[in-house]
Amino acid sequence: MLQRNTTIAGNDRRNRLKFFLRSPQKFCAGLEGSLPAMVPEFKISPWHIGYHHEDAIRGIRRMSVGRVLCEGELGIVIGRRSRDLTPETAAAHIFGYTCLNDVTSLDILRADPSFLQWTRSKGLDGVSPFGPVIATDLDPAEASVVVRVTGRERQNYPLADMIHDPRAIVAMISQGLTLEPGDIIACGTANGAGTIPKGATVEVEIAGIGVLVNRFE
Repeated sequence: MLQRNTTIAGNDRRNRLKFFLRSPQKFCAGLEGSLPAMVPEFKISPWHIGYHHEDAIRGIRRMSVGRVLCEGELGIVIGRRSRDLTPETAAAHIFGYTCLNDVTSLDILRADPSFLQWTRSKGLDGVSPFGPVIATDLDPAEASVVVRVTGRERQNYPLADMIHDPRAIVAMISQGLTLEPGDIIACGTANGAGTIPKGATVEVEIAGIGVLVNRFE
């Protein structure tokens, strides 16, 4: 697999947004249960971070004291140079889809409460494993993401729950930012993401792609 950069789209799940809105400090007046037409947050991680199916994930433990988070996500693989696309034209620039574990060091992320370290916490060597294959004929609207940690289910959510579909996400990111073949966009996760104990095996499964398996040492 080719990977140039990983672009992470956050806050793009209806159930996760509803979860955030339960907090009085984050409640948006006037929503009355509806969801705003929001633009996802985007972060770019270095090209070298991605590990593959069945690789052992080691490096992140040296920077964290046990608090490492796994987030099962759909990965969009870019197939053509892309800039200033529309959702209608973006489909032709998507090569396929893969499973992705958007691993995060919570210690690094929250070290300074005044400035969250999103890029560094998700950009260390040995994070964001993806695989086992790139599926070129997947319909994301018909698939779900299932995450298991040492056999115990942690997440199970439909990709139809995304506020913006993959074509819209690619189009939004491409506005003023050129995407290249091999770039992978991580589409964000849903409720249920949790910490990974040392020695655990994490599986991220999307029907039509397969099961991404990594052991965290």
